[in-house]
Amino acid sequence: MSNLRKFVSPEIIFGAGARHTVGNYAHKFGARKVLIVSDSGVEKAGWVQDVCLSLDEQHIPYAIFTGVSPNPRCEEVMAGAGFYQEQSCNVIVAVGGGSPMDCAKGIGIVSAHGRHILEFEGVDRIDVAIPPLIFIPTTAGTSADVSQFAIISDQNEKMKFSIVSKAVVPDVSLIDPETTATMDGFLSACTGIDALVHAIEAFVSTGAGPLTDMHALDAIRLININIAPLVANPKDMHLREQVMLGSMKAGLAFSNAILGAVHAMSHSLGGFLDLPHGLCNAMLLEHVIDFNYSEATDRFKIVAETMGIDTRGLTTPQIKQRLMQHVIALKTEIGLTQKLSEHGVSASDIPTLSINALRDPCLLTNPRKSNQRDVEVVYEEAL
Repeated sequence: MSNLRKFVSPEIIFGAGARHTVGNYAHKFGARKVLIVSDSGVEKAGWVQDVCLSLDEQHIPYAIFTGVSPNPRCEEVMAGAGFYQEQSCNVIVAVGGGSPMDCAKGIGIVSAHGRHILEFEGVDRIDVAIPPLIFIPTTAGTSADVSQFAIISDQNEKMKFSIVSKAVVPDVSLIDPETTATMDGFLSACTGIDALVHAIEAFVSTGAGPLTDMHALDAIRLININIAPLVANPKDMHLREQVMLGSMKAGLAFSNAILGAVHAMSHSLGGFLDLPHGLCNAMLLEHVIDFNYSEATDRFKIVAETMGIDTRGLTTPQIKQRLMQHVIALKTEIGLTQKLSEHGVSASDIPTLSINALRDPCLLTNPRKSNQRDVEVVYEEAL
């Protein structure tokens, strides 16, 4: 019998044109005024304007906050919360990738509690209802639009920290593949690998269960088949829809099964160097698979088979090798071949990176227990 497991999810509207329903949902939540959280790139792409038009149709006023960095920072969350209060908003709409969505979650937390965002690091630290959240993702990878995670960067400590709570699961997620049409190839590759890592880590997580497994495996299948063709053919909307669907399923899986060492180490790395999250995941993935494999051989075998590897007649070490080779080949095909040393990481940085990774809640559900030296070795292999 399976262990007891909870499963949280927003209301999801999936398909082309989903973004145009935002005004209707804001109206249902009794919006007096909406805070739209985005960034300058998404605004220039025209997706914020679509949201504004939908709100205008419902005669709902709004204010726009775009002061969000690629890795949202504490001070940006606090500034956004101050702007939310000044504008007398009562509903938050996020339009963008993981950064605007995580920042929007932070704004909701701070505006409800009146305390600094740093006070909410960890699991289940939110005890006051936050404003309604309506999210429109414009990338296919972060899954912040369906997850109970918010990842914020503390520039003073040069690290990212995680907030995990069902309170930050959006009320409604409007998942519209058309919004990913303005992504370049590098961003498509980074976010696609992020989604693939979400799915793999969720499936081998100690928190996995039947409800998360079905989403994780279908996400692995969808992303494995479609991510390289999408990077090669970025205008193909069918491929965009398939990767977006895979990202959504990966998000539902990891939000409930949690993650593992790739994300714990990636959060530490991204906070230290302010690098794209998906790129950090890509540089670590096969090394963490190598580290974890002995503690989840049956699960990793299923991952390999789901990625199209014929495991018949292969020994456990051979399956591990084939899976690692497949991951490396997929990353190479989509242009993610970078190593940590190419981005300024040196051996002297590894102890600090490892200490911060050990603090990350994602490590709690990693299939293999880790000490500082274990984490250091994986970073060293990724150099």
